[in-house]
Amino acid sequence: MSNTSRSLEIGTGLFVLLGFAALAFLTTQLPASGVQMHHATDSFQVTARFDNVGDLKVGAPVTIAGVRIGRVTGVVFDPADYKALVTMAIERRYNQIPDDSDAAIQTSGLLGAKYVGLGPGGSGTYLANGTQIQFTQSALVLENLVNKFFAGVAGGKKDDDAKKDDNAKKDDNAKK
Repeated sequence: MSNTSRSLEIGTGLFVLLGFAALAFLTTQLPASGVQMHHATDSFQVTARFDNVGDLKVGAPVTIAGVRIGRVTGVVFDPADYKALVTMAIERRYNQIPDDSDAAIQTSGLLGAKYVGLGPGGSGTYLANGTQIQFTQSALVLENLVNKFFAGVAGGKKDDDAKKDDNAKKDDNAKK
């Protein structure tokens, strides 16, 4: 009886230990952690300037046509032009991306993580190490959209109330 009890305790302990190891590994794979276990790939660096990057994190994917081609390696504020400077590492095998391509901050799902999506341009010259992407689209921040919507609804209600008051005054004047 004690042998089976002992082996059950050891098995349970190993299972819990394996669970913690898996949790630790998965935590390092999150873009927000900044710690990733990627093998070093041959890549080149490009930059882009955005008015608003939302919650873009270092390690976030860079995609084109939905295919991951690189990752974000830096997000810093540039006080010279009051924009966010995003540095991206693009894998060398994707070295034929036109240099007039655009970069947009996109969201994975409705409330998901941010990533950079590239849209291909039509130029015959390609992005290279140190190139800056000129055409950018900032992040769409859900809170700002909701605030604008409610401000518009509240503003529309005020306009409706003002119209009702004007119509009431016109009716009063017409009766006189």
